[in-house]
Formats: sequence, C-alpha cells, structure tokens
Amino acid sequence: MKRSPYWPDGVPTEISGYKRPVFDLIDQSAKEFSNKVYTIFQGAKKTFKQVKDYSDRIANFLRQKGLEKGDRVAIFLPNIPQYPCIFFGILRARGICVTCNPLYTPGELKHQLQDSGAKWVFCMDHPQFYKTTLEAIEDTDVGDNNVVICNIKSWLPPLKGFLGSILNKIPKAESHRDSHVFLDDILKNTPPIDKNEDIDPEVDPAIIIYTGGTTGLPKGAVLTHINLVFDVMALEQYVRIPHEPGAKAEPPRRGGYHCYLGVLPWYHSFGMTVCMLASCGSGSRLICIPDPRAGNPPFTEVLRQVEKYKPTFVVGVPTLFAAFVNHPLIDKFDLTSIMCCASGGAPLPVELAKEFEKRTGCVIYEGYGLSETSPVICANPSDKNKRKFGSVGFPVPNTEIKIVDLETGERELPQGEDGEIAVCGPQVMKGYWRNPQANEQVFREIDGKRFFLTGDIGHIDEEGYLIITDRKKDLIIVGGFNCYPREVEEVLYAHPKVAQAAVIGVPHPKSGEVVKAFIQLKEGEEATEEEIIEFCKTRLAGYKRPRYVEFRKELPTSAVGKVLRRVLKDEELKKNITYFMRKNILLGIKKYKRT
Repeated sequence: MKRSPYWPDGVPTEISGYKRPVFDLIDQSAKEFSNKVYTIFQGAKKTFKQVKDYSDRIANFLRQKGLEKGDRVAIFLPNIPQYPCIFFGILRARGICVTCNPLYTPGELKHQLQDSGAKWVFCMDHPQFYKTTLEAIEDTDVGDNNVVICNIKSWLPPLKGFLGSILNKIPKAESHRDSHVFLDDILKNTPPIDKNEDIDPEVDPAIIIYTGGTTGLPKGAVLTHINLVFDVMALEQYVRIPHEPGAKAEPPRRGGYHCYLGVLPWYHSFGMTVCMLASCGSGSRLICIPDPRAGNPPFTEVLRQVEKYKPTFVVGVPTLFAAFVNHPLIDKFDLTSIMCCASGGAPLPVELAKEFEKRTGCVIYEGYGLSETSPVICANPSDKNKRKFGSVGFPVPNTEIKIVDLETGERELPQGEDGEIAVCGPQVMKGYWRNPQANEQVFREIDGKRFFLTGDIGHIDEEGYLIITDRKKDLIIVGGFNCYPREVEEVLYAHPKVAQAAVIGVPHPKSGEVVKAFIQLKEGEEATEEEIIEFCKTRLAGYKRPRYVEFRKELPTSAVGKVLRRVLKDEELKKNITYFMRKNILLGIKKYKRT
C-alpha cells in the first residue's frame, strides 16, 4: 500500500494476528493482567480475571440451556459492568450477540428480536427495561424462560447498594415472573465452561448490529470475529501518543496504564470497539457510564467521573465534546488526566476541536467509520503535526479506499474529485442479516476485490488525506448546484454564539431546494436570524447560504449523540404537507363559494 509522506511515524501499513475469536481479548488480558482492574462502576471494580470467570459461567449456562452455534442472544442494557461479561459469554457459547439500543420502545425492540430471531434476551432490573422487554418478547422466539435479569444493587459497593435500597434510589421492577432467570444466580450456581468451543473467526458471525433506518426499518449488519479483533488491533497500532511531556510518540501502553471513559453506548459499534473492546485488548481500565446526561446541569456526572477516576482516553462524538466545552461548570473540574481523544460518528467542527484542546491540553483526532465496518476505516494521525483538521486522515492498516462514481459505484474517480467512498478491508461486514437485496446495493467488485459502498461523499486530497464532503442522502441541490451540509455547518460553528448546528435542504418553488439552518445557542446567548445569515455572507457562496434559520433549545440527537438531520427533515416534511393541505382546503372552499 502506497504511503503518504504525512503517514504517522512508525505505523505499519499491514498487520497480522487478528484471525482469532473476539473472546480471545478477555482471555489474553486475564492471563497477562489477571488482577488489574477492568471495569469501574460507581466505585466498584472488577478485574480481568473476574470478568473472564463471569463470562465463562454465562457461556456454560447458555450451552446447558441448549444454545446452539449461531443462535442469537440479545443484550438490552446500558453501559453497566455486566455488559462485557455477557458479551464475551455469548460469544464463547458460540452464540451471536444482538446489541439493542437501551432507549428502544417495545415496538422497536420487537422488530430487532423478530428480525434477528433472537432466542434469549438479557435486560436490566429496572421498570423501564423490564416492561419494555416483556412487551417486546410477545410473538418472538424469546419465551419467559429465556429472559435474564441483571440486578444493579449487587454490582455496587456494599454501602452504596444498601443506601440506595433504603432510600429507594435504585429503581426495581415491581414483580418478576417465576420463569425469569437472574444473572446473579447464574454466576453463583453455574461453573465456568471447561473448554473453548470451535469457532471459525473468519466465517462465524460475532454480532448483529442494527444500523440505518433513514429510509425504512434498520438493517442488521453481520460482523465476524475477525472484523472486530482486526479493528481493535489496527487502532492499537495506529494511535501514537507521547506518554510524558516532550517524549516520543508511541503506541498506547498496556496493562493498566490507561483508562477509558465509557461514555459512548456499547450497543453501538463505535463505543463497543473503540472503547469496550479496545480497553479490554490493552488491559486498560474502563469507566462505566450508563447515562452520560446525568447531573444538573446535564453531563455534570460525567465530569465528576473524569475528575475522580482520571481517564486518559476519551472516545466520543462532537456533541459530547461540545457539552464539555459549553458546560457552565467546566472550569471547576480537573480534566488534565486526558491525554488523547477520538471523535467520530459525525463531522468534528474545527472550532470545537480547537476550543476543546485549549481547555484540556490534550490532542483530539477525528476518525471515520460505519457500523458496517466495525466501525473504523480511517483516522487522523494522533500527532498534532500530521493531523489535518477538516479531514479524517488515512485508512488504517490493511484497508484500501477508492472514490467511485455516484451513479454505478464501479468507476474509480481521479484524485481530488468528489464521489462515493468505497472501502475494502478485514473490518468490512459479512453482509446484512437475511437481506440479499440490500447486499447487492452496497457491494461492488473492483479490481478483483470486494468493496463496500459507504453512502458517504468525499475525495482524497493532494496529500493523501480523506476529506468527507457529506452523506450522499443529505446532499442539497440548490438550482442545480451541489451544496454539502457539512460545509455550511462548519461556518455556523465558527460563530461565537453557536453551540450546535444542523443544515438540511427544504423545498423551494424556484430553485428546487434551499438551505435551512437549525441552531442551538450557547448558554445565555441571544441571536437573530438576520445575524446568522449576515455572518454567512462573506464565508459562503450565495446558493450555500441559509435562506432560513430556526433556533432550537436542543437539536435532536441519536443515542450516540449524533445530530439527526433526518428528524429535522421529517419535521419539515410534515410542516409542508400540513401547509399544502390547508392551502388546498382553503382554495376548495373559495371555489365552492364561487360556484
């Protein structure tokens, strides 16, 4: 693979050793760092040895209950310390994990259980999760006997668990059916599995992770064992940081030196791979954050955890870093332990990155990936001298990227020209679960290799960096000209009063579409529509400037924290439909009166 002269020093273009089961990550860390702490939850700590033991017991329980190779098991949990134990246990039992968004409604969870054909589900001993699970499992393959309840109290420090119970601060479902199983009972009464089952890491699926939903119901991306292990190993090789001031950058040290802030949800590929699995693979500590918005004002509890447990790595989305920067109490917390931050899931505004680094003194680098790619495809060098703001850097080792035409996805375009980003590498999914039609749409054979069409538009610049212009589906066409929302949003983020911004195209009778901006202002700030439009005049061509500006107290975000343009689009569509319906009704009334 040809290297750019800006390729990060010491990083190989090819790696090996990733063709192994995912549970090998916990096995190796339990062997090398047996008594080192893995998870931290409200002060309670579990070692790698303990997590491996728990996962072995869960695996044995599932096998004793008849779980066959390839059977699906759903995890419907937030970021609590049981999550890694259950995840590795399912995989060791030769099952396939189906990771479920903990914010799902019963209907959304039911779709995922039915589509995947899950036979078991692990949920939390909390009224919200318990009731949702009971409603969702109706008309699925999950029976009452196959619901495993996870209790929070027993995983807290004894005093916290006791006080939480007597003060009723630990919510608990009102009643449980006798048929349900409790995770604590499994761990107490089931011995560890006595052998590793036969796994083909290159072929056998490890997880089904649901993604999309912008044009219909979410699709299940099937990721194999090597998809996940490769991405963990590739990132470990790619990231280079100086561990002491002035020292030479090197790969992250192993065995308890580092600590990850587990703020991204682990049901999502970004949080799962880059946080939960990466911390496990390197023998690092992992702070469990079930609800990042906890505290008053929101995100205060996360800042407390940072100050108390001193994470060195923070993996997040731009909205998390914006929440830190704009938090009214930010100056009261010590964030100096943070050495390196990875941002992904959405474009990282340059001004936000600069402000975050100024406040923390750490380096923040942007990466790029999708659920279908485990997720990381590209990353900026973690070296400030080679990082390039506005880009997502270079492909990680063993990964090839091509820019192809938007119409067929088969013709490679010249360097510098915008097209659809296509990727080939060991992290690319096996395919969508039971959806051959969707697979035909996204896979292409180019130069004898299997490439995945990402749906994102971008180009490779003269220095070899990948520049993402925007999502293919989010492209705004104004009077025949292409306008990319990200470019407009970058300008809006540069406004000193703007905390968050999102841009969409709205219908217009003359130009087809025009740009509309949605703005969330910083705490205590005020602005007008005219002020925002005027700010854009000298920074954007006429057709790219927002024609309309709407101020919001909050912008809609996903569970990962990504601003959801599609929600804003749907809201605008409903407004237009309502407007035209009213207009037609009024015209009809006038016509009726005339006749």
